[in-house]
Amino acid sequence: MLELPVISKEEKRPRKPDWLRVKLPIGEKYKKVRALVDEYKLHTICQSGNCPNMGECWGAGTATFMILGNVCTRGCSFCAVKTGRPPEYDEDEPRRVAEAIRLMEVKHAVITSVNRDELKDRGAEIWYQTVVEVKKESPTTTIETLIPDTRANWDALERMISGGQEVVSHNMETVEELYRKVRPQAKYSRSLEQIRRIKDFGKRTKTGFMVGLGETDEQVYKTMDDLVEAGCDVVTIGQYLQPTKMHLAVDSFVHPDKFAEYKEVGMQKGFDFVESGPLVRSSYHAERHL
Repeated sequence: MLELPVISKEEKRPRKPDWLRVKLPIGEKYKKVRALVDEYKLHTICQSGNCPNMGECWGAGTATFMILGNVCTRGCSFCAVKTGRPPEYDEDEPRRVAEAIRLMEVKHAVITSVNRDELKDRGAEIWYQTVVEVKKESPTTTIETLIPDTRANWDALERMISGGQEVVSHNMETVEELYRKVRPQAKYSRSLEQIRRIKDFGKRTKTGFMVGLGETDEQVYKTMDDLVEAGCDVVTIGQYLQPTKMHLAVDSFVHPDKFAEYKEVGMQKGFDFVESGPLVRSSYHAERHL
């Protein structure tokens, strides 16, 4: 395999390399999306997750909507979304999300959510109603749902994915060896099983994970093998970026050529599609993954 230089965390707070620099959000389409999100009191993972691609995606008239509030019951050490006890969810949210998607004339919508472990159904009914409402308001819009870990509540999982969406995604986030550090309230095997069950349900399956957390190439390729075996169709691979000083530090900035190598290896292993690059996030260019 090609050995490429990385910028290590051992250096004094290295500046981000040039390949991680993004343009500031501008343009009329960006302003329109921002106005609709504010008007309908919606949450987006673009904002809550500090996504570096927000300017590009919103400028193209697309956004990833986050339902069930913006406070998560999990405390993952990589994620910028707020952690705590969420307020009561809004039963009118499915209608508002659907109306915003119709007004934005979205061709392919991505919907995600925080973890709601305190709810018996993990928020499955709101998930189901949101997809149904979007399909009713915008019949030609295709939908990807990026769903959380249901903690093996398989009845809740089935309800989440039975509303008519075309793609169901569940992120692995990292390699198995780093789960305790990166996703302490999740289990690698359980997330694989969730993807396997989504595939068995007949959905197009997708996942994403980050690099730059201290994983090895061998661990990345083992994760790919596990995902292919579980029936995952699409994988996204991107650079981990530390959202605040309270989160995990970046172990290394991975060179774009290494991401190209990951894509090549992933396609050889049997994925239908591999989106791999420093700025790639779960919903980046999601319309291509349909």
